Amino acid sequence: MAFDFVMGKPSDGQDEPGSGTSVVTERKVEVRPPSVYRVLLHNDDFTPMDFVVMILETYFSKDRGAATEVMLAVHHKGVGICGVYPFEIAETKVSLVMECARENEHPLQCSMEKV
Repeated sequence: MAFDFVMGKPSDGQDEPGSGTSVVTERKVEVRPPSVYRVLLHNDDFTPMDFVVMILETYFSKDRGAATEVMLAVHHKGVGICGVYPFEIAETKVSLVMECARENEHPLQCSMEKV
């Protein structure tokens, strides 16, 4: 006498829908790292350098020296890289920087670009 493991009762050998044998197929899943984005600050003629340094220290966890280097890159090259993050984190940081700049009445621009 065979047992039907799905229902827990003896089987008469005839397959009922849902109680027969099934084939398990193995799926090959390709795992890729998430896309990352650069967060950028853009130069303008009105935002004070000290404010840019404060933004880098507060929102990007830069120490004073690293924040000053990025601020000088923004000032001399027109753009500076604040960091590289997954999409959601980069988007949040851009939003927080833009909100802080507006609250302090500075025209500082922050953006993100896919690496």
